[in-house]
Amino acid sequence: MSTSTASRNPPFRYDVQTFPTYTAEHLGSLLRPKKLLTKRQAIYDKKDEASDLPALEDECVREIVELQKRCGFHAVSDGEYRRHMFWGTFFPSLNGMREITGPDPSIFRQYVPDIAAFLEEEKVPGETVICEGKISHSGKSSYIEQFEFMKSIVPKEQWGAIKLTLAAPNWYHLRYEEGKAYPKEVYKNDEEYFADIATAYQVELKILYNAGLRNAQVDDPNLAYFCSEKMIEGWKNDKANSRSIDDLFDAYIKFYNDCFKRPEDMHLGIHLCRGNFVNSRHFSEGGYDRIARKLFQNLNVSTYYLEYDTSRAGGFEPLKELPKNKNVILGVITSKFPKLEDKEEMKERIYKAAEFVAAGSGESKEEALQRLGVSPQCGFASHEEGNLLSYEDMEKKLKLVRQIADEVWPGQP
Repeated sequence: MSTSTASRNPPFRYDVQTFPTYTAEHLGSLLRPKKLLTKRQAIYDKKDEASDLPALEDECVREIVELQKRCGFHAVSDGEYRRHMFWGTFFPSLNGMREITGPDPSIFRQYVPDIAAFLEEEKVPGETVICEGKISHSGKSSYIEQFEFMKSIVPKEQWGAIKLTLAAPNWYHLRYEEGKAYPKEVYKNDEEYFADIATAYQVELKILYNAGLRNAQVDDPNLAYFCSEKMIEGWKNDKANSRSIDDLFDAYIKFYNDCFKRPEDMHLGIHLCRGNFVNSRHFSEGGYDRIARKLFQNLNVSTYYLEYDTSRAGGFEPLKELPKNKNVILGVITSKFPKLEDKEEMKERIYKAAEFVAAGSGESKEEALQRLGVSPQCGFASHEEGNLLSYEDMEKKLKLVRQIADEVWPGQP
C-alpha cells in the first residue's frame, strides 16, 4: 500500500462515474426510523429476539439510501444504521483490545471535553475500550459487511461514491490519564502503542480498498478538542502529563499519517466537530485558529469536513492555511435543531469562506470556491437516539444543503 500525498483525489469533482465528490455532502450518520429504534429497545429490554434485526436493518438501510437519492446526494452512506455509536466496532475487534462497561472513573482525564460533560451529570461513559495486550488486526474487518450490503443495493458504477465512516485513531488514547491507555508491560511508550494501531488501520484500509471502498471519512471530535481553552488549561494543570498539549498534537498528526497510508485513488477525509451526543449535546468550544496550520498543512487527508454552524467553531480566517491540493466541506447547516437556516445567508457564508481560502492560496475567489462544498455540521444521530429534530426535519435540512449547492455550484454534483 503506497502512501497517499493527499492529492485532490476522489471524491472531489472528477469523473462522476468513477470518483465523484460533491458540492453537497452529509456526515454519514442519519436519524433512525422509529421502527428500528423500537425493535432495538425491545431487544435491549429482552422483550424481543435479535434474530430478525438484520432483516429490519437491511430494509431501513434501503429506505435511507433512497431518501439520500431523493434529496439529490451522490455520496451515500448506510446512515450508520447498524451501529449504536458513530465510531462503530473497529477498536473492540482488534486483538489486544476489550470493550468494557461501567469503567472506573479514575482512568479518565476529567478535563477532556466529552469526559467532563459526563462527569457534570455525575456519570462516566457507560462503555469504553481498553488495551490489555499487544494490538493487531484480526484480519477480518468489522466494517466490511456494512460496505458489502451497500454494494448490493447501489449500482456498480456508483460504488466509488459510497461513503464509509471510520473511528478516530486516538479515540482510546486522549481520554485516558497518562499511563492508563495501555499496560506498561505491553507498551513502553506512546510511540510503540501508536505504531501497532497504525498497522491495524493500514490493514483495515487495505481490506476495505480491496473490497472496492474509495471514499472513507474519519470522524474525529478529538482534534477539535485541541481548540478548547478549558481542555488546554486542564492539560497544563495535570502534573502527570509528560509532554505539552502542542507536542501531543504533533504526535497525533504523525500517528494519523502513519494510520492513513493508502493507495492514491482512495479518498480519505476527516470530520472535526465539538461533540454531538444525545439531546443535541456538544462538548467543547473554540475556533480552529490554534491548530489550523498543522491540521491543514501536515495531516495527510484530502478533505476536511468542518463544523461551522455556530460561533463555537470560530470564524473562517483559519481557512487561509488550506493548501491548494485540499478541500473543505463547510458544515454551516446545523444537524442539532429543527429550525431551517436562511438559504441566502448560508450562501453568503460560503462565499465569505472562499475569500479566506483564496487569500491564503493566492487563487481567485472563483478558483477557491471549487475546493469547497456544503453540509450539515455533524451527523444527525451520532448516538442512535439521535438529535432533537424529527425525521422530516432531517429531510428538509438535507434538501436545503442540496439547494444551496445547486445555487453556489450550478450543474455540479
